Amino acid sequence: MGNIVKKAFPVLNMHCAGCANNVEKTVRKLSGVTEASVNFATNTLTVSYEKDKLTPGEIHAAVLAAGYDLIVEETHKEERQEEEQHKRYVRLKRKVIGAWILVVPLLIFSMVLMHMPYSNEIQMVFAIPVMVFFGGGFFTGAWKQAKMGRSNMDTLVALSTSIAFLFSLFNTFFPEFWYARGLESHVYYEASAVIIAFVLTGKLMEERAKGNTSNAIRKLMGMQPKVARVLRNGVEEEILIEQLQVGDLVVVRPGEQIPVDGKLSEGDSYVDESMISGEPIPVEKKIGDKVLAGTINQRGSFIISATQVGSETVLAHIIHTVQEAQGSKAPVQRIVDRITGIFVPVVLGIAILTFILWVVIGGGEYISYGILSAVSVLVIACPCALGLATPTALMVGIGKAASLHILIKDAVALEQMRKVDVVVLDKTGTLTEGHPTATGWLWAQSQEPHYKDVLLAAEMKSEHPLAGAIVAALQNEERIQPAKLDSFESITGKGIKVSYQGRVYWVGSHKLLRDFSATMTDVMADMLVRYESDGNGIIYFGCESELLAIIAVSDPIKATSAEAVKELKRQGIDICMLTGDGQRTALAVVSHLGIERFVADALPADKADFVQELQLQGKKVAMVGDGINDSQALALADVSIAMGKGTDIAMDVAMVTLMTSDLLLLPKAFQLSRQTVKLIHQNLFWAFIYNLIGIPIAAGVLFPLNGLLLNPMLAGKCRYGFLQCECST
Repeated sequence: MGNIVKKAFPVLNMHCAGCANNVEKTVRKLSGVTEASVNFATNTLTVSYEKDKLTPGEIHAAVLAAGYDLIVEETHKEERQEEEQHKRYVRLKRKVIGAWILVVPLLIFSMVLMHMPYSNEIQMVFAIPVMVFFGGGFFTGAWKQAKMGRSNMDTLVALSTSIAFLFSLFNTFFPEFWYARGLESHVYYEASAVIIAFVLTGKLMEERAKGNTSNAIRKLMGMQPKVARVLRNGVEEEILIEQLQVGDLVVVRPGEQIPVDGKLSEGDSYVDESMISGEPIPVEKKIGDKVLAGTINQRGSFIISATQVGSETVLAHIIHTVQEAQGSKAPVQRIVDRITGIFVPVVLGIAILTFILWVVIGGGEYISYGILSAVSVLVIACPCALGLATPTALMVGIGKAASLHILIKDAVALEQMRKVDVVVLDKTGTLTEGHPTATGWLWAQSQEPHYKDVLLAAEMKSEHPLAGAIVAALQNEERIQPAKLDSFESITGKGIKVSYQGRVYWVGSHKLLRDFSATMTDVMADMLVRYESDGNGIIYFGCESELLAIIAVSDPIKATSAEAVKELKRQGIDICMLTGDGQRTALAVVSHLGIERFVADALPADKADFVQELQLQGKKVAMVGDGINDSQALALADVSIAMGKGTDIAMDVAMVTLMTSDLLLLPKAFQLSRQTVKLIHQNLFWAFIYNLIGIPIAAGVLFPLNGLLLNPMLAGKCRYGFLQCECST
C-alpha cells in the first residue's frame, strides 16, 4: 500500500459528461492504476496508482492522446486551472456573440424573406461561418472521439448540424430532385446554425455555473498569503511563499496574515483564528505557542519559526480535503456515470431508428420529416444534465459546509449523513468545553512530600483531557516539580501506571481502583458522592493497594450543547451519550442536557460495542468524539464525526470534522446533508424526465395525434433552457 499514491489533476478541454467518462476510461486502462474518477463539475481527475509502474507524465500523455489535457505540475496548478477556465470562458463568450451576430439575420431570411431571390444561397453564406468558425470545435471533438471508437456530446451536435446542413446544401443545388417527386425542397440552414448558437450559449452558462460552485475553494485559497517576510542573517527579505523552508524565521507585523504554520520564537500578540477554528475571540499567543497559516495577527509584531510549510500547513490540508471531497463521487453518481457512458450510443440508435420508421411508415414523401425528427432527437438529448446533476449539488453542499467550518472528507459521508437516526456523543470535549480544571482535592490522612511530584510526572505523560487540569494545578498553583519515574505504562480506558523508587503508583478512573483492590474511607466516599452529583469527573491516585487521593475535575458543559441536543431531537434523531466517568457524574450531565440514554464507565471497547449494538438493531449511527479512546467507535460508525480541537487520530479516522467547538454545527451538518441529497434527487428527476419526455416528442410520437413535430431549433433551446436551471441550483 505504501507504493500507491493518490493525486488530483485538473483536466482541460472537457466539454460534457461524456468527455469525463472518456478520460476516466482512458486512465483506468493504464497499467498501475488502481482507481480513477473524473468529476465533470470540478474538471478534476483523481487517480490512485503505483508510483513504480506509472508516472504523472505517462498519465498526461495518455490523456493527451485521448484529446484532452492535464495539468500535472505540483505548484500553482489551481491558479493555472482557473486561468485556463477563464480563457475558455472568454473564448466561448466570443464564439457565442459571433454566432448570434450571424444567426439573427439568418433567422430573418429563413422566416420572413424566404421567398426572395437567392434566399437559400444567402442563408448558406450566413450558416457556413457559424458551422466552420464558431462550431468547428464540435466537429474536431467528434472526429477525435470517432477515431477512438467513442462518442460524446460533440458527436450529437456534429451529427445533427451536419445532417441538417448537408441536407439543405443538397436541396439548394438540386431542388429538382424533390420537385420531380411532387415534393417541396426545404432548407434548414437556420436549424444547423441556431443549434450551434444555442449549444454554445448553454455551454457558456454551464461554465459560469461550474465556476460559481468553486467559490468555497477560492475563498479558502484566498486566505493563503502570496509572500512572506523572513529574517536571514539579521536582515529582513521578502520571498515567495513557495520558497519558505522549515526552520525559517518569519516576521509578522500587526494586521498581516500569517504565511506559515509555526511557533512563536519572539514577541507576543493576539491572533484571529476564526477563519480556521470559527472561534470569534482572538487568541493570545506567547513564545512557544503555535500559530497557523491564514490566520491574522491583530496587535503586536512577532517572529515565528516555521514548522510546516507549503502543502503541509493546516490550511493547505483543509483546502486539499475540500478539493478531494468536491471531486469525490457519491454512490448515486456512479450509477449515473454508467448511464451517461451509454447515453450517446443509445441516442444515436434512437435517431437512426426514428429516420427509418418515418420512411417505412410514411413513405418517400416523409423523408424530410424523418431527417428533421432524427436531427431533433440528436439535439434535444442532454447527457450534461445527467452528468452535472449530482456533482454540482455536491460541490455546493461541501463548499457551503466548509464555509460553516464543517470539513467533509468525501461525498459518501455527505450522502450517508441524511440516513442517520442515532447520534452517539462522547462527553469530554464534545458535550463539555474540554478545558477542565481541578476543583477539589481530598487526600488520605498520611501524605508523603513526593506524592505530588509522582502524580505530576505521571499526568504529564498522559493524553487524557482531564490530565491537563491536574498538571496545570500542580505546576502553576503549587509550583511542583515532576519526579523522575522509573517506568510508565498507559492502560487504555483506565489510566496510567508508573513506578518510582521501587513502588507502583497509579492514576485514573475507578476501574484502576478496583484493579488494585484499593478501598476508601467513609469520609472519601461521602465526598465522592458530592463531587459526582455536581457533575465533576473523578481521578483516583493511589500507590499499590492504597488510595492516596481523589481529585474532582470540573469540565463545564458547552453553552451550545443543550440547544444542539434539542435541535437534533427536533430533526428526529435519537441521542446517546458515552463516557468513562462514573454513573452519578454521567447522570448529572444527561439530566442537564435532556439526554435519555447514556452509558457510564465506558472503555474504548465498550464504546465500539455500543455502536455495533445499535447497528445490529438496524440503526444508522453517527459517532461524535474527540479523543484517542473514541477512535475505535468512530471507525465502526456509519458516519464518524470529530471535533476539530480533538486529537489528530480522531480527525484522521473521522469522515466529518467540526472545526469549531460549537456543537450547533452538528445539526447544521445533518440539515445540509438532507438539503444536498434532496437537491441531487430533484436534479436527477428532472434530468431523466426531460430526456424521457423530450426524446420521444422530438422523434415525432405526437405527430399522428395532433401534427406536432418539434423543430430542431426549439430542441436546442429546450436542452439548454433546462440545463441552466439544473446547474444554477
